[in-house]
Amino acid sequence: MGSVGDSRDNALAETIKGPFKAEVIHRRGPWRSFGGVEYATLESVDWFNKRRLLESIGNIRPAVAEASYHAAQET
Repeated sequence: MGSVGDSRDNALAETIKGPFKAEVIHRRGPWRSFGGVEYATLESVDWFNKRRLLESIGNIRPAVAEASYHAAQET
């Protein structure tokens, strides 16, 4: 992270961290091991990056949008 006021401040991290803690850490706990938290984190990141529906681009998954973009670039 950067210093206050530059483009690498904590705003982006804070916008992701809050919902993650509310939806994964607090809702699915209590945790018995660090491994459980680590696995839940990986599941959450996978969902966020690949499986969630993005309303702003027509309710499609990010992975589908990315594949379509790259296919269009190849033609």
